[in-house]
Amino acid sequence: MIEKKMMMQKMKEHVIKRFISKELPRSCYSNLELKKTPLGEKILIYTSRPGLVVGGKGANVQRLTEMLRRNFQMENPQIEVVEIENPSLDPLSVAEKIVSSFERFGPKRFKSMGYSALQDIMNAGALGAEVVISGRGVPSSRSRRWRFLAGHLKKSGDISESHVKRAQAVAHLKSGSVGVQVSILTADIRLPDDIRLKQPEQEVTAPPRTESEEILQQAAFKKKRTKKPAKSIQQHQPTEEDTPAEDTPAETSLVAEGELS
Repeated sequence: MIEKKMMMQKMKEHVIKRFISKELPRSCYSNLELKKTPLGEKILIYTSRPGLVVGGKGANVQRLTEMLRRNFQMENPQIEVVEIENPSLDPLSVAEKIVSSFERFGPKRFKSMGYSALQDIMNAGALGAEVVISGRGVPSSRSRRWRFLAGHLKKSGDISESHVKRAQAVAHLKSGSVGVQVSILTADIRLPDDIRLKQPEQEVTAPPRTESEEILQQAAFKKKRTKKPAKSIQQHQPTEEDTPAEDTPAETSLVAEGELS
């Protein structure tokens, strides 16, 4: 049941995204997110040009709200426009920018378009990026598929599936269709092979003493040296003068005779 609800939610998001992409101008928004709130369903539209999405006095937002309520049976749809801070790190914005350049200037300058887009992505702080331009409209005698790569980009594994952003767009030209695929690995993740050594801890040294502190310390040291040691209390040992002399036998006999007399 949980898997079925998740699949239905993803299918609904995909249908709404296709509907909004047809109603809004091309290359106007990057991503769409659907959330459920107590007041209704909230639709977040991420774009690098919020003015085109909102329209004059919010005309586009009001029109989309009415169409979503009527076509998708939403009770209270709430559309919120979120501006992308750095469009150079958004793959769909980069792909749409290359496609618009193809449609304006033609496919003759496709190399400069690929290298300039790649340089903008790396200057924005990405770890790695890849731009692939392919199709019958590419004017090349050697290959119909050109790849522009810079930095470090994972091709497989969990990082490639979870953290590499991918998007694609198609330019319809007179000479044929040209597809543009952009992959970006942002710098908000630490790779498993990124090994960093810890710096040794620096010993904390006491701050240097001032002149007044040196003088006070020297005075305290001199006072400690000149101070006399306290006299230790020793136990008094009795001497011969202190002990009374024992009576001799003659004296004891004289005393005895005097007492008798």
